[in-house]
Amino acid sequence: MFEYLTAGESHGPRLTAIIKSLPAGLKVEVEAVNEQLFRRQQGYGRGGRMKIESDQVIINSGLRHKETLGTPLSMTIENKDWQNWVEVMAPDKEAEADMEALTNPRPGHADLPGALKYNHRDLRNVLERASARETAARTAVGAVARQFLNQFDINIYSHVIQIGNLKSETWTDIKAKDPERFKRESDIKEYFDELDKTELRCGDTARTEAMKHLIDSWRANGDSVGGVFEIVVTGLPVGLGSHVHWDLKLESKLAAQLMGIQAIKGVEIGAGFKGAGLPGSKAHDEIFYNLDRGFYRKSNQAGGIEGGISNGEELIIRLAMKPIPTLAKPLHSADIISKKETTAAKERSDVCAVPAASIVGEAVTASVLASSTAEKFGGDSMQEIKRNYDSYLEQLRKF
Repeated sequence: MFEYLTAGESHGPRLTAIIKSLPAGLKVEVEAVNEQLFRRQQGYGRGGRMKIESDQVIINSGLRHKETLGTPLSMTIENKDWQNWVEVMAPDKEAEADMEALTNPRPGHADLPGALKYNHRDLRNVLERASARETAARTAVGAVARQFLNQFDINIYSHVIQIGNLKSETWTDIKAKDPERFKRESDIKEYFDELDKTELRCGDTARTEAMKHLIDSWRANGDSVGGVFEIVVTGLPVGLGSHVHWDLKLESKLAAQLMGIQAIKGVEIGAGFKGAGLPGSKAHDEIFYNLDRGFYRKSNQAGGIEGGISNGEELIIRLAMKPIPTLAKPLHSADIISKKETTAAKERSDVCAVPAASIVGEAVTASVLASSTAEKFGGDSMQEIKRNYDSYLEQLRKF
């Protein structure tokens, strides 16, 4: 379940997402999907495209009276900018003779390897699908998945912890400063909800201002800005994923799909690369037990996954996003037709999209966890899956 397909070009008429299989009886609020699409469009450093688009999802199939039918769920998001590209992107007309092909590839983008692989002489045939505009469709899929996860009290949050070379505190650092502050789920939700009201989704106000200044200064130099964001998942039960095959490990599923987000170049779970420099006695989380909590850890270097299986602790993922390859001061390039020296193409683009990428990261994480949850607990309807889930929790309590 929750296997999906997206289709559509950046400046085509619309984006399409199809979730091939969903449990019947899942209540889906369309406005909750639109809320996630809105969150994706926010953030300091976004470009002119966000002033044009106001993403709203259209449900074409699979939902009746706000409940899934167990059939494929089809969704579309209209591209308002399509009206400016009707001739350039026309699906039913041959290219006009005087239409200029795009032939100067951008370093760091799919332009050149895509053209070489697919034998294209116009880079637009590559960049239209390679564009991060596609992530709007994945955000819609994730919004459905997180409504499924909410039925099991699994919640997904994110925040920005680095812009350019400026770093802020991780979730582990924030909790360590005030251990009593986040003992209730409502407190965690309130904290991350407040971040949605900020321009960079960073919890450090002073650092946010410094980050905004960095974005402005790099923009003035014709540059773009990358960064790092962190995803936090609460409420995961023990037992998602498996140790028995490499492709069933939960972190391998997460890493594969999260690395598929445009411009993401690195992923770490828990202590990640920092943990590689620790002695074993400090790199692992000692195990404790009491009647109320069962087995638990007092630290979370593992980031919620051990041996490919969720261990009941918070899932902590960090993703590194490279600077966007479209620059106001284009880099050196070579024309794919004439082979002469040139400068890279300039498309309308963001200067910094790290806050937006964090929302996409939430969505992709939600789709992976929804699939793993449905696989673990099985069933064709929400009633059946919930029954299996409750039975499993009872098994854990009696262990």
